[in-house]
Order: sequence, then C-alpha cells, then structure tokens
Amino acid sequence: MLQTEKNSHFQKALEILESLTLEEQEVMVNILQNRIKQQRRAELVNAVNESRQEYAQGKVKTGSIADLLAELDS
Repeated sequence: MLQTEKNSHFQKALEILESLTLEEQEVMVNILQNRIKQQRRAELVNAVNESRQEYAQGKVKTGSIADLLAELDS
C-alpha cells in the first residue's frame, strides 16, 4: 500500500472517530489499547517460544559477561 493511501485511510478513520461522541471515542480508545496489549503479549509469547526452541536445539550459548565481552573483542 502506498504511503498516500495509508495517509488517506488514516485520515478517513480519524474523521469517522471525530464524528463519534466523546463517550464513544473513549470506548474506542479503550478497545484499541486492549487490542494493542493483546498483540504485544502475543509477540512476547512468540519470542519466548522461539528462544525456548533455540535453547532446546543448542543454539544458545551460556557464559558470564566477561565471556561475552571477550567474544565480542575477538
């Protein structure tokens, strides 16, 4: 989708939201905030699952901070 199309859709959405009552706008904000939280939780769950899978496959190294710094210097 082109940037101008995105801006146009966004502008239309804002215009629709502005036509709502203040109470309806507050409800919409709450709904959006909850959906964003759910999406972030899902992303975190995916990241944790990927990390666990990499750990199980032996793709994760363990060590101290000194070990990490020594590896970065080499």
